[in-house]
Parts: sequence; C-alpha cells; structure tokens
Amino acid sequence: MYKVFVQRLEQLENNYEQLIRVPNEAMETSNGVYHRYRNAVLTHQHTPLFWRYDLNYDTNPYLMERFGINAVFNAGAIKWKGKYIVIARVEGVDRKSFFAVAESENGIDNFRFWDHPIMMPETDVPDTNIYDMRVVQHEDGWVYGLFCTERRDPKAPEADQSAAIAQCGIARTKDLINWERLPDLKTPSPQQRNVVLHPEWVNGQYAFYTRPQDGFINAGTGGGIGFGLSKTIEQAEIAEEIVIDRKIYHTVYEAKNGLGPEPLKTKHGWLHLAHGVRHTAAGLRYVLYLFMTDLQDITKVIYKPAGYFMAPEGEERVGDVSNVLFCNGWIADEDGTVFIYYASSDTRLHVATSTVARLTDYVMHTPADGWRSATAAGNLLHIIEGNQPYLDQQADGVTLEPGKKQS
Repeated sequence: MYKVFVQRLEQLENNYEQLIRVPNEAMETSNGVYHRYRNAVLTHQHTPLFWRYDLNYDTNPYLMERFGINAVFNAGAIKWKGKYIVIARVEGVDRKSFFAVAESENGIDNFRFWDHPIMMPETDVPDTNIYDMRVVQHEDGWVYGLFCTERRDPKAPEADQSAAIAQCGIARTKDLINWERLPDLKTPSPQQRNVVLHPEWVNGQYAFYTRPQDGFINAGTGGGIGFGLSKTIEQAEIAEEIVIDRKIYHTVYEAKNGLGPEPLKTKHGWLHLAHGVRHTAAGLRYVLYLFMTDLQDITKVIYKPAGYFMAPEGEERVGDVSNVLFCNGWIADEDGTVFIYYASSDTRLHVATSTVARLTDYVMHTPADGWRSATAAGNLLHIIEGNQPYLDQQADGVTLEPGKKQS
C-alpha cells in the first residue's frame, strides 16, 4: 500500500512539473492588435499539490485530494521586483474564493504560486466570499487591492439563499504578503462591483471608477462605469457618483459594463480596458472593449472604438460560466509591451500581448459606434473607398504595394 502511495505521489509530482514548465507560444493568427497564446497560464491544475493533497501516508493512505480547487481566474497584475505577478482568484469546489499570488520570469509561462494564499483580514462584518482583485500601485506609496466582497442579503427571506449584497473591499500592502484591511468603500449606490482605484491623485483626492448596481446581478438603474472622489482612503466614501461610460441599447455593453484593470497612462490619454455584457438566447455574453479618457479631465471619454476588443474563442467559450471573457489585470513594461491577463468562462487564466503603441493606434483610429446599422455600413464603406486604388490596380494586374498610390 505504501509503495502504491509513493508511486502515485511521484507521478503527481512529475505531471505537475511538466505542466508548469510547458513553454507558451503566440498563436499564429492575429488581428494586428494583440497576440493570444496557445496555453492558459493558470488553471486549477497549476495550484500546488501540497494545497490539494494531504501528503502524509498515515492520514491519507489513498492520496486523495482533500482540498479541491475548481478554477483559477480573474487575476489582478503588477510588475514587482522584476517579476510578473498575478493575484488570482482561486475558487475551491466549495465555491469560496480566495486570493493567491503567482509569479513568472517572462509573463507568459512558468507561473508558480507562492506557497501560501493571501490571508485577507475581515471587517466587522465577515465576508462570505471575496474575488476579482484589482491591484494598483498608487502614488501615495501603497499597493492597493480593491475587490468584490459578497455577503448574504440580511433582508432576504429564509427561502431565498441566493440573495446577496456586493460591495468594494479595500486592502493595502507594501510587500504583497501582509495586507491591511480598510473599511469597505461607501457610495450612493445600493451595491458595487468592479471598482478600480486611479493610480494618481485627482485634485488631491483618491479617484475611483465604480459600477453602480441596484441589485447583486442586475445593474438596474446603474447606468455604466461610474466615477467618484474620496478625500481619504482609510474611510473611503464617495458623495457624488457620475457615469462616464454608460450602457447603451444594442451594443456589447447593453446589459452592464465595468472597468477591468487600472488605466494605463499614455501620451495621448488614459487607456481603459473594460468588460461589456449583453443578453443572448444562450445567456449573458461577456466581452472586452477599450476606450481612452482625457489626460486632464479623466472623466471625459475622447476615443472609443465600436464593438469588442476581445471575445471568447474556441475553448475559451467553455467553462463554469460559458461565453465569458473577463480581465482585471494588465502590465505595461518599460519597453511598451503590454501583458493582458484575461480569464475565460470563469475557469482559467490566459495572457495576450500587445504594445502601448498598437493599443493607442487601435483606440484612436478604429471607427466609433454610430449606434445604427446605416452608420456601421458607412464606416465599412469609408475603409473600402480608401482601399479602392489598391483594388483597382489588382484588377488591372498591376502589383501595387498596399497603402501606396500610383504616381
């Protein structure tokens, strides 16, 4: 029996190391804006064996999993001491989520979890579930984690065990290990999800991007991505909440939308990555989209391409909650490379890479939504007309370099 135990443990360890060491490679197909990578960077199988298994023969002779992991997804991200760090949402088979840090040397593969999960302190009202941390290095010197804290709605009848209240939890750290829990953010809205802290002061105050919601699932009168200021972070409270990017009928963000990671500062404006949700016959569909706000007035949207930036493809469409892409973490390197850590179907974490130059070009020069079929066709016609000299030369059997005009 012990021999079988040892053999099984050796096989588990070998399989684990093989999984961790698999090199990732960019997919050949690309739309010119970003590159997807072939393998997910984190899954439930990437969690350490000593998390999932009691490795003591006396107490676990059959070497069974004692702590099942269901999924690893929705990770915040930060470059820390030269390493690419993601703080992932790890969900057990009991549906409870916790945060855990994984690091990589190159940002695209060989991610390894730190030995211990984050032991997030609780407030006076304990969280039932915490998830989807945005990691922000603020100019005040602290690294902040903003996340959703979920608790059962105390006003719900006993028969309803799904009614919940979501708010924004706030914690801060100087080492990513020890976290100081601050009081939850207070806003005029009944519920909050997907709250992001702006990395710089705004008029000497802390600036928050919010997603006001009437209920736990439905946004209700919550009109889109909100914004508000707080004089303090230790007792963060937004007195006035305005909507800067609203949900709109017959778009990819008609049902609700929320900001993903913290915005990236570019010479043209603040670059934002967000998720949009729409209703389909198969249920809700989550996609990602980009927009840019003004450097001086960060509430003013100055560029916003039509439609989605990324949507689920292939196996990304399958999982616990199918047809979903979600992102709450990206890293911009000094050379301009951008690592986008996105999750698919509430199951696994992927990476896509682009550059600040490509993303700003996409945002600034891709046609905006005109809200009607006629304007969509008009945008297409404009591109076709611009390509007409190239098409004419092709028809005449003359080779003309794309983008060049015949003299």
